[in-house]
Amino acid sequence: MGKAWRVLGVSTFAFVVCFAVWMVFGVIGIPIRRELGLNATEFGLLTATPVLSGAALRLPLGIWTDRFGGRIVMTILLLACAIPVWLVSYAAQLWQFLLIGFILGAVGASFAVGTPYVARFFPAHKRGLAMGVFGAGTSGAALNLFVAPWIVDHSGWQMVPRVYAIALLATAALFWSLSAPDPGVDAARKSPGLGAQLRVLRDPRVWKYCQYYSLTFGGFTALSLWMPQYFIGEYGVAIAAAAALAAAFSLPAGALRALGGALSDRFGAHATTWWVLWLAWIALFLLSYPQTELIVHTIRGPAPFHIGLNLWMFVPLLFALGAALAFGMASTFKYLGDDFSDNLGVVTGIVGLAGGLGGFLLPIIWGALLDLLGIRSSAFMLLYGIVWVSLILIYLTEVKRVDYPGSHDLHPPQPEKVPN
Repeated sequence: MGKAWRVLGVSTFAFVVCFAVWMVFGVIGIPIRRELGLNATEFGLLTATPVLSGAALRLPLGIWTDRFGGRIVMTILLLACAIPVWLVSYAAQLWQFLLIGFILGAVGASFAVGTPYVARFFPAHKRGLAMGVFGAGTSGAALNLFVAPWIVDHSGWQMVPRVYAIALLATAALFWSLSAPDPGVDAARKSPGLGAQLRVLRDPRVWKYCQYYSLTFGGFTALSLWMPQYFIGEYGVAIAAAAALAAAFSLPAGALRALGGALSDRFGAHATTWWVLWLAWIALFLLSYPQTELIVHTIRGPAPFHIGLNLWMFVPLLFALGAALAFGMASTFKYLGDDFSDNLGVVTGIVGLAGGLGGFLLPIIWGALLDLLGIRSSAFMLLYGIVWVSLILIYLTEVKRVDYPGSHDLHPPQPEKVPN
């Protein structure tokens, strides 16, 4: 197990760096927006474009990981993505940022490489914890929120992608030196072809887990990109303070994912997912309420009332939402590890693709809603509705079908009918 934990450690570190790079436009997009005069929809497109390519490449990279091994695929990915990241510093027009951002977004597909790679080193009863620890690499979003604003303040936004490109090269060297060849890769190379692997799409459980992950991971990714400018617009704080406050969401959503994996091992993926969705539902209900002024006409004259969350109420609720999404991300992959252990790479790619698409679409939709309605909390209103869909889905497909203690006493099995 010593080698397994070493592989887990270096893989998690690589994913932290990759995720920080993937989220880079969440910070540098703010000064870029001022330079280019972008509206909210264009800003959402700018921040979300890397997420699209990262999502689209998760399926092929998951398949390649099954065939060639995570060590090789992850190293090549780190080296290749350093080039477009460096080129961001030379972009000057929106179309250039979108084109280069689409290419560098491939770094976000590192999740579909590392998850099956790490899982192969651990037995089934520890796989939820291992994948949760690796998934905690999403805390790279919080790392970006601390590092990028400091670089922007001292050297300008153009220095951020240059520093990140160097970090990718250094991480590739460290990963190759400390990682190990995948166990079971030789068997994976003899596995059925692509068509046979994609037959898993016929399993309705895959689509259900895609919906869960599009909410948990997609919501986390989108909010990590969206929250710095949300704090600036809603509460009037500076960019450094906005990034630090946004880390109150990104940091727990990354760090607590490992705890979510342990809870999923202990209580099961179903119970963990069910209860964290309710926690997210409550948090989003409160976060959705916009700043409102009311005037009540009393016998003494008009009495004004203000309803809304101030900064010190908003941040703890955001923290709770981040924790709920972290547990939900971990429990979703516990489902996958239990149900699809034989073809985890391709299923990880499919579900990861759904999560990435959620992270791509949400900022664009939020920007359009903000331009249309002018209400910033409409982002949380939309997520609130998506959580409702997830709760209904899990209730119809799992809650009514789970055997609780004593359920056999209430509904005793019927004797089998023997044919004549």
